[in-house]
Amino acid sequence: MAGRRSGSALVALVVLLVALAGCGGRSAAGSATADVQRLLDRRAAAVVDRDARAYERTGAGTVFANLRAVPVAAWSYRVTAVRRTGDTATADAELSYRVAGYDQAPVTTRRTLRLSRDADGRWSVVTDRPAKKSAQQLWDQGAVHLVRGRSSLVLGVGQSGQSLRDFADLADRAVPAVSDAWGTDWNRRVVLLVPKSLEGMAGLLGSPASSYRGIAAVTTGETGPRTRAPADRIIVNPDAFALLGGLGEQVVVTHETTHVATRARTTAATPLWLSEGYADWAGYRAAGRTPADAAPELSRAVAENRVPAALPDDEDFGFTGDASRLARSYESGWTACRMISDRWGEDRLGAFYRAVGEHRERAGAVEEAMRKVLGTTPDAFTREWRAYLRQQLG
Repeated sequence: MAGRRSGSALVALVVLLVALAGCGGRSAAGSATADVQRLLDRRAAAVVDRDARAYERTGAGTVFANLRAVPVAAWSYRVTAVRRTGDTATADAELSYRVAGYDQAPVTTRRTLRLSRDADGRWSVVTDRPAKKSAQQLWDQGAVHLVRGRSSLVLGVGQSGQSLRDFADLADRAVPAVSDAWGTDWNRRVVLLVPKSLEGMAGLLGSPASSYRGIAAVTTGETGPRTRAPADRIIVNPDAFALLGGLGEQVVVTHETTHVATRARTTAATPLWLSEGYADWAGYRAAGRTPADAAPELSRAVAENRVPAALPDDEDFGFTGDASRLARSYESGWTACRMISDRWGEDRLGAFYRAVGEHRERAGAVEEAMRKVLGTTPDAFTREWRAYLRQQLG
């Protein structure tokens, strides 16, 4: 009996010690996470308040200095994990921020922060960098300079003030042109990011530079319903942009601005031939270019009796390095939208785009929109489009 009582007491003591150790471990980890979160809350408040001294008290980093010109409306971190080793730690966090006057919803990105703790137990930031496989933000590449247009905000790194002003002028002409084509049911304001080089563009997109060589600009943002109010960014490739003439520059910026305008009406149901074709249609709408001038690759194919059998798939728009194939895909989407505008009218083209985007899934979306808005079928539409190519490009 004594042995059993002693054993029971020993087991109870071991269980108690394990429980206490477990609670202590969780408490220490939780305490570190809470301490880091409070630190980053202070750091975020300093960014919004433009308080350099308060920011310096949270640790090192170039974020504050590089962001000095940017009108930040909101900035917050959410700590998702802390890995501590003695007086150092690595924290994973989600950063959300908004640019004043332009973003109705925040941009969210993942960051990795290295921290150290002083003798008094206070944590401070040593570095604040993009998390693995996350894209850079413009301020990660250097001091950000700003130029305001009437309807645009241009943020650049390593660019002259005149260069940024030129981009603002292009965007200010694009916004009313897009509104004239699409309508005014969008924010009618755009943000352009102009890094120093192609490599800087690739860093902002989190992809290899080879993926965007020859691509003058892209637009980032989440597709979805208007209530989500995505924060779009037009990201410029200055290396490719420098090769464009004045008309080409305007067409590119108007194309990308169209993506901003149509974003809330663009869903998983919208094929790329429609979204990219419509953006090209808006870009070329007032340019005065003939179809043969605007679609040289497709014109060459038609001249060689290689008329496409069907509209391009989404995969045909991938930046795979086959420049001719990519050009034909964009030109095919543009000619299809141009044909709708010529045959059914501009209003019906916009209605068709919106009708496709009302569906949540791709299956049946184009078919139903063609039937309801255009009074046709995909097969009949394709036959008419192929005939249109021969007529316009032959």
